[in-house]
Amino acid sequence: MKRIIMCSMILLVSVSAWAGAQEPTLVTHEDFQAVNEDGISTFGGVDPPETVVLEGIILNAPEHYHDPAPGAPAFMGGQWQFFIQGEGDDHAGTALWMGQYYGKLGHLVHPDDSYNDEEWRSELCRINHDPNTGYLFHAGDRVRVTGRYLFYKGKLNINENHFIDPDFDFSLKLLYPAAGLPQPEAVTLDDLKNEDNNFIFSGCEYYQSRRIRINDVSFVNTENWAPNATLEITNGSGKTLPVLLGFGAGFNLDPNDLSPVFDVIGILDQEDDTAPYTGGYRLFVPNYDGNELVLTDRGFRRGNLPGDGNRDAKVNLFDLAQIANDWLKVAPGIGDCP
Repeated sequence: MKRIIMCSMILLVSVSAWAGAQEPTLVTHEDFQAVNEDGISTFGGVDPPETVVLEGIILNAPEHYHDPAPGAPAFMGGQWQFFIQGEGDDHAGTALWMGQYYGKLGHLVHPDDSYNDEEWRSELCRINHDPNTGYLFHAGDRVRVTGRYLFYKGKLNINENHFIDPDFDFSLKLLYPAAGLPQPEAVTLDDLKNEDNNFIFSGCEYYQSRRIRINDVSFVNTENWAPNATLEITNGSGKTLPVLLGFGAGFNLDPNDLSPVFDVIGILDQEDDTAPYTGGYRLFVPNYDGNELVLTDRGFRRGNLPGDGNRDAKVNLFDLAQIANDWLKVAPGIGDCP
């Protein structure tokens, strides 16, 4: 179980010169994500390592969590984020993030510059591929990540400390391709919410950044259904949970085709804007495969028709219309790499 350490110690992450860094330390996700009763990180005590090594299974395609396109309309421009889940007794997970426009943050500890579009494409190409083989990372791969970190809204993220200097890059290495996604853990809203519909801190922390399944729920309202929208699910007892829909194309399908009562499989995420960091939990669903009974993406579809762009098991003018709409588009950091 992820440790929730009951103490008041606050982790102060310093940004020092890479040249003075010690050797990276191999840590578990469980130790790395340890927090106190206020949800503040306690990793490493008073002398945490500057750089860590974590191993685990990739849970999502990064382009399903953020729009990575150079100059994307988000405040940080293009962004990239993987979740990595620990295995065996390592019951926790960690997010890996980087953004294009660090200079917009305006803090004195950050540089005044950001990645230009060409530099950002280069970064995406680098981080999306194994450096030794050129293999394109996918959900279900076992990897090793080495990098720095910062505390963000209730969890530690591996990131570049908001610097574009290559010395602050984090790296991914392929350990075993197509190891398979972890079996989602069965969780109920009663595990995550109390009778007043407030988050149960210990329950949410236990499943944070891991793949879970919540059965027999309904949407409160599907009016805002679309890629990157947030909806709420309920179990009918007054308990609700926000669900962040990813950028997956499956969220362009008709939500009315989904059963009124369904199961949902996703990654439990936390982004709490204010201390104490004991709330802000949500379920992130990267994509939807249109199967009608489970809100999830199983990574495959029936029919074996390569031209079936809209997944209706037919190749017709609707597929041509989709191709025309996407004509000459390129997946940044994947389709535009040398």
